Amino acid sequence: MSDVPVSEVDDVVTAEDIAQSGVEQTTEPLTTSVAAAADIPTPAAVTPAPTTSASTPRRRSGPPQTVGRRKESVVRVRLLPGTGNFTLNGKTLDAYFPNKVHQQIVKEPLVALEKTEQYDVVAKLHGGGTSGQAGALRLAVARALIEVEPDDRPALKRAGFLTRDPRVKERKKYGLKKARKAPQYSKR
Repeated sequence: MSDVPVSEVDDVVTAEDIAQSGVEQTTEPLTTSVAAAADIPTPAAVTPAPTTSASTPRRRSGPPQTVGRRKESVVRVRLLPGTGNFTLNGKTLDAYFPNKVHQQIVKEPLVALEKTEQYDVVAKLHGGGTSGQAGALRLAVARALIEVEPDDRPALKRAGFLTRDPRVKERKKYGLKKARKAPQYSKR
């Protein structure tokens, strides 16, 4: 083998080289593997999983439950037929939001549709501050009213109650004191 140039030695693998390496050769006919493949189901035999149509929303039984978010606040609301009472984390509206501006923000969707005395609102609020929670609650109540009566959507949309406010606190950057506030510049 020493008479063969080096470039040909790398390209040629002989049966003796395979036998010396200890690799087993199989002489099984190809027809057995084809027969084994016949047991695999074809794509036509596989039934697709049932999918729900995007145009028809699923209806839950019971009162409508919706979620509203604003800044860091998340609010889960259940809208029940009633007399216009608000139960927010077990407290009344006046006790939870003592500020009249926040109370007005929360009631805006019901006032716009003139349904303030038709529904009771039961809500779980967490995260954020009072202003964020009031905005999140307003969005959740508006979404719940649409689930009850889809025909109210244009009026609520026109008033801007269905738009989730995307403004959130900007992250702090390295080298700065806050998101944009830079340390005081020193000339010397």
